[in-house]
Amino acid sequence: MKKKRTSLKSFVLVSAGIAAGAFTISNVEFSMPGGRNAVLSMNQAVAAENLQSRPIQTLNDFNEAFVHIAESTTPSVVTIYTESAVDRQVLTPFDLFGRAFGDNTVSTRKEVLHGLGSGVIVSSDGYILTNYHVINNAYSILIRTSDNRKFPAKIIGKDPRTDIAVIKIDATGLKPIVIGNSDRLRVGEWVVAIGSPLGENLARTVTQGIVSAKGRANVGLADYEDFIQTDAAINPGNSGGALVNINGELVGINTAIASHSAGFEGIGFAVPSNMANRVFTSLIKRGKVERGYLGISIQDIDENIAKGMHMKTVEGVLVGTVIEGGPAARSGMKTGDVILDFNGRKATGSIELRNDIANQAPGSSAVVHINRDGTLYTLTVRLEALPDKLVASEQGAEVSNDLLGFMVSPLDDQTAQRMHLKPNAHRLVVTSVKANSPAFRVGLRPGDILLSADKKPLSSAAVFSETVKNKKHGDLLFLLVERGWSRMYFAFNL
Repeated sequence: MKKKRTSLKSFVLVSAGIAAGAFTISNVEFSMPGGRNAVLSMNQAVAAENLQSRPIQTLNDFNEAFVHIAESTTPSVVTIYTESAVDRQVLTPFDLFGRAFGDNTVSTRKEVLHGLGSGVIVSSDGYILTNYHVINNAYSILIRTSDNRKFPAKIIGKDPRTDIAVIKIDATGLKPIVIGNSDRLRVGEWVVAIGSPLGENLARTVTQGIVSAKGRANVGLADYEDFIQTDAAINPGNSGGALVNINGELVGINTAIASHSAGFEGIGFAVPSNMANRVFTSLIKRGKVERGYLGISIQDIDENIAKGMHMKTVEGVLVGTVIEGGPAARSGMKTGDVILDFNGRKATGSIELRNDIANQAPGSSAVVHINRDGTLYTLTVRLEALPDKLVASEQGAEVSNDLLGFMVSPLDDQTAQRMHLKPNAHRLVVTSVKANSPAFRVGLRPGDILLSADKKPLSSAAVFSETVKNKKHGDLLFLLVERGWSRMYFAFNL
């Protein structure tokens, strides 16, 4: 889940499309009106006007460019009204009377919650992209177009892992937005955000800013994150709305803001249009999103891990677990391999690589270049479909320790029972980790199984003691650890 860095999770993350208290979470099933004949591509959207042909020669031309962007794209953005129900606890006189006789029953009543969000028309026959969190748990969805027509909407599909959903209305005369290539978007480019912030009276609000960053992850909003960050003003109600470039093309679906105050502070996030496009196409064609699966766990490489692996430079992504019988295992990939590039794209980080793998169609093949102990290899892997659930393990609490910052013990019957693990006297388990120690800060936890130390396999406590007996303050310790189904490396200075 790595280098230590300031996490955006320290902010108050505000889902920008939800009025306060407007939604609760539940599952909404797919519906596929029209069957497979309804299949279409977002790229079939036709622009009424191509803004790229407009030359900029004066300040007035620059001003007019933004006017034309707004005029061209605003008709493609809709306001979404939702209704959902929640059970509220209420204390009645009968409840108070019952408590006097030991009855702690609490009455409930249904309460209707009204939500507000935005959406983007992507086909002339009524398909609309929005955020999953805008429509999740809604029993009623109503759309208002830019010409103030209102239509009921159906949920076609949803993908909580990217916070994208597809809905549809039965309408004519709609103007679909032009879909841009978000991979070509550059930091510093002008962008415009369009949506309905804070209330229906502010529908189709247009704000302008730049692309502040790309590839933002670890935000905590979705499983697969590759957000565009922008300083174009985004507020509650904007979620599901359009982020467009200077050519009037959709490059993102506005999703959330990061804020200390629950108000806009210049940090907004949008799902890239290419990711939204892939989700859209998959939902329309198959009713669900299928993702590629390689059968490995991966992690970033820092300077300590690079030193522990005798790497000359910090590059690539490190392979931890290789699932037995999985696609990677069948290709010959091993724990400790460093992936340098995947299908022609350089592996710059674990999150980016995870997204690249997921974007591959199940059944497709990919070429992977790896570094294994200084030797370069080329592997060809055939990806499978990502399982719905992958099991992770829970870890225990921290206690005090000495120089190493942690203690280990053979996984005998008594220790295994105490750690809720299967006994295996030939394996070593971490029994405690000192709070705020280097071991704790890199992520080592009680219950972790030590497989190797400084690349030496560990078959007993005696082997471990021999490996670390001459360690002193400042020395590097390089560990391979098994946690549940996953294997990972930890490297830190004592």
